[in-house]
Amino acid sequence: MQWLEALWTREGKGIAKDAPKKTGLALFFEIIGREWWELVKLNLLFLLASLPIVTLPAAAFATARICRSMAEDRNVYLLREFLEAMRDYALRSLQIGLSGALVLALCVYAVVSYGAAARDTLLYAAPLAMSLVATAFVAIMLPYAVMISVGRRLSIWQTVRLAALATLLRPLPMLAALLFVGGLWLAHIAFYPVSVFLPVTVNFSLGMFAVAFGARGAVAEVLATVRED
Repeated sequence: MQWLEALWTREGKGIAKDAPKKTGLALFFEIIGREWWELVKLNLLFLLASLPIVTLPAAAFATARICRSMAEDRNVYLLREFLEAMRDYALRSLQIGLSGALVLALCVYAVVSYGAAARDTLLYAAPLAMSLVATAFVAIMLPYAVMISVGRRLSIWQTVRLAALATLLRPLPMLAALLFVGGLWLAHIAFYPVSVFLPVTVNFSLGMFAVAFGARGAVAEVLATVRED
């Protein structure tokens, strides 16, 4: 059974010492090419860990922790680190997941309500525009909050403050990551049933990796301010 244990616990392929450092999309696709099998296994781990439903937030945070390590070109011991992250972030994932989902749901409700009212009265156009901006801000801020949480142990208030700061500093990289995630699921819908295995194999882990990659610059920047304080 050693071969089965090695399948889940061995280090990744790594990179050559003399290879020039890539950036941007070149680095993004280079890491995916190097870690694609780990991403497939991570996707399977996420699905299995999420089966009880109540463990979904912890599984998502564990996936985020692994993807953050991959985005930073660090070695990953997949099964061990995934289980440790699920244990470490069990409470924090519920706090951020539930509160974030509630706030986002309220923002979406405001958009729908003001949108319906604005069709009859232009007076509601301004509140509609404000609710749209708030919804976009929260949608970008939540992934930043997750990545900050798996990057350093901070209080909820510090995490929210730094996530808001990261959203203000660098909204475009996270927006691009979220559009990439949306594209993955649109591809699943557009090419169904050919794409029926996409969610089982890569959609969740690859989407989280895109979020981790998009967040790494802003997260490092805002966490540096905490170290300076």
